[in-house]
Amino acid sequence: MRGNTLPKLNIWFLAFGYFACYWPYSALTKAVSRGIYPGMENFAFPGRELGTGLPGAVLLPVSVTTSLIGMLIFITLMGWWRYPKRRPVFGKMMPFPSRWTFLSGCMTATIIVTTTLAYTFRGVSIVFVMLLMRGGVLVLGPLVDKITGRHVRWFSAVGMFLSLAALIVAFSERGGYTISLICAIDIIAYLTAYFIRLRFMSKLAKSDDVAGNIRYFVEEQMTATPVTVFILIVLATINQGTLMNNLHYGFTRFPFESGVFLQTILIGVLSQGTGIFGSLIFLDKQENTFCIPVNRSSSILAGVFASYTLAIWLGRPAPSTHQLVGAGLILAAILFLSIPPLIKKHRTQSVTA
Repeated sequence: MRGNTLPKLNIWFLAFGYFACYWPYSALTKAVSRGIYPGMENFAFPGRELGTGLPGAVLLPVSVTTSLIGMLIFITLMGWWRYPKRRPVFGKMMPFPSRWTFLSGCMTATIIVTTTLAYTFRGVSIVFVMLLMRGGVLVLGPLVDKITGRHVRWFSAVGMFLSLAALIVAFSERGGYTISLICAIDIIAYLTAYFIRLRFMSKLAKSDDVAGNIRYFVEEQMTATPVTVFILIVLATINQGTLMNNLHYGFTRFPFESGVFLQTILIGVLSQGTGIFGSLIFLDKQENTFCIPVNRSSSILAGVFASYTLAIWLGRPAPSTHQLVGAGLILAAILFLSIPPLIKKHRTQSVTA
């Protein structure tokens, strides 16, 4: 599949691809960072007890570098390098992002880092942190639509409110979560980056212009992961303080000492998969109040599946009743988001037949 084909795929196909990547991505990240992946019981990170896992920052060098390689391969295989704007670099015309797609790519870089870190914090379940981050983005949907003047259809609004209800249910569970300061900062950075990114997308893309949407996608992606890798390399080179020490370890000793190098590569591949499918969902021309719940619902359901995977596979606690009720509300949101458009499409086809 090359050229203009992928953006025309049904948004629910993209949502399934997002779900299929996010399920193993979140489960594997949690298992490796907590040290519960089979075989890690004999590994001790410097300064930690045997079998207690890895700091989240240690995983970033390998996972993000893998995502960078995956991005380059995907865009090449799709034949999409012809879409970005070009500028002369050392006498040769090269793909180059615009000012705005570069800034959007920087926001995407922030999202990549904060998402991976979110599943490494102790005391916070996969489902809860996912509901927290996804619910926050759901609030941004109608706000961005209002700012950009997009019409919000009734079923999109219902889907958004049901998704928010799932977040409220998760918060109502006492003792089900512990949010540290660093976790709160991570989530705030994640939501801020998403707000800015959605504003750029709504202004510069999300239209019937397929070539324009692909151009935006490529220019954003060719910025996001290279910027992330560059920043990680700079910080690891400075190597001062706990965070930078962990990044330095991730680039230098982690591939040879941890025993989960290949698993971390897989985390990077799956992370890039979520980035590809997720971005194409957001670039759909329909309003953000529709696209965001589609995207967020897919990831929340993936979180539930990931939690059960860890429960069955590694004996971790299963999702609580509150979290399952939240997932049920997400399923209801999906029905409201999918059925009315299908009915309208059927009626339109009947009239034109």
